[in-house]
Amino acid sequence: MDRTSPDRIAALDLIRGVAVLGILTVNIAGFAGPTVATLTPHVPAPGSFADEAAFATVLVLFEGKMRALFTLLFGASMLLFIDRAEQAGRNGDVLQLRRLVWLVVLGYLHFVLLWWGDILFLYAVAGLIALFFRHLPVRRMLFIALLMFGAWQAFGLAESRTEIRTELAVLGGSANPSERAAQLRTDSAYRAQAAGEIREYRSGFVAQIAAKLETRPFYPVTLTLVTLGETLPWILIGMALYRLGLFGGLWPRAALQAMAVGGILGGGVLTLAFTAWAWTHRFPTTAMREAIAYGLAVPHLLVALGYAAALMLAAPRLLRSRLGQRIGAAGRMAFSNYIGTTLVMCALFYGWGLGLVGQIPHAVQPLFVLLGWTLMLGWSEPWLTRFRQGPLEWLWRSLTERRALPFKR
Repeated sequence: MDRTSPDRIAALDLIRGVAVLGILTVNIAGFAGPTVATLTPHVPAPGSFADEAAFATVLVLFEGKMRALFTLLFGASMLLFIDRAEQAGRNGDVLQLRRLVWLVVLGYLHFVLLWWGDILFLYAVAGLIALFFRHLPVRRMLFIALLMFGAWQAFGLAESRTEIRTELAVLGGSANPSERAAQLRTDSAYRAQAAGEIREYRSGFVAQIAAKLETRPFYPVTLTLVTLGETLPWILIGMALYRLGLFGGLWPRAALQAMAVGGILGGGVLTLAFTAWAWTHRFPTTAMREAIAYGLAVPHLLVALGYAAALMLAAPRLLRSRLGQRIGAAGRMAFSNYIGTTLVMCALFYGWGLGLVGQIPHAVQPLFVLLGWTLMLGWSEPWLTRFRQGPLEWLWRSLTERRALPFKR
């Protein structure tokens, strides 16, 4: 199958649509509460059993898996863009470089104007680095990606082992006085951070922008430095899978089935085991932070690969259904849907909108997820019947091309 065939692109769009829908299930906790609320259902207030169950469900099915899936697709899409440019007789590397530089700008604006949880800046920087590896043979690319990925996770866990050991000792009742004092300081810092963030998010639009520029103007850079060892390998793995033909329908059905079952089952069992432990310990904040950042990275990747293979298996039939067509349309407009979701959720939760931040428990947050899904699935397909691209896709591409591209059909 040709790399630029419509069938392949449709399958990519379908998987990207699933990813952008799934990412909202994780991000909703960050919209509804302070950053620490993404780590535990017991912030900003102690959660109920229903809150714990909702949090655990997201942890098992979506947390990290959707981010990994979206990142794999970002890597694959980078090469798709370059290949199509080169087939048209253009310099794909230069165009992709320009494209990523503009994504740096757009990602930073997303952070400053709307939401602290932007990932576009991170993707752009990681993508710029990944360009230096794109001509490597697939095996070497995979080796470098997995080596980098494993070393990063091991270093992260080793660096935080003292904090985790202290927290677990306090929870188990075996902590000495100095450990109890250290954990008390940590818990107090979490509470103070949460309270400060809620106050900020309840302020007006201009006040929030001013606060970010004054107190943490380089937060996207910091986030990139902290998470690059996860994101860059995933982008490289996505590139390798693209070159190996995974997203082109070139893999035999048996291989897809093996990846789907092995990835979902293997990563799922590990995630379930950790979730069971975390639930019995009431989702301790420091352990959850390190597990989501490092400890569960391998299960996240395994399940994401399993999801990708399962969706490739389902794509031919699913794309013929109305639901599949709408998901594919949402995937074609993933950039617009990602930013549009931020705009809608910030309008619901932040002070310049309805100001619901800090008031919606985890058990109720799925209702807002359903709202976001309804909007994404509802507007994407009708929009694409009238326009060639989503509005932000068009803007990004026009900036890359240095000219206003045709927009209407």
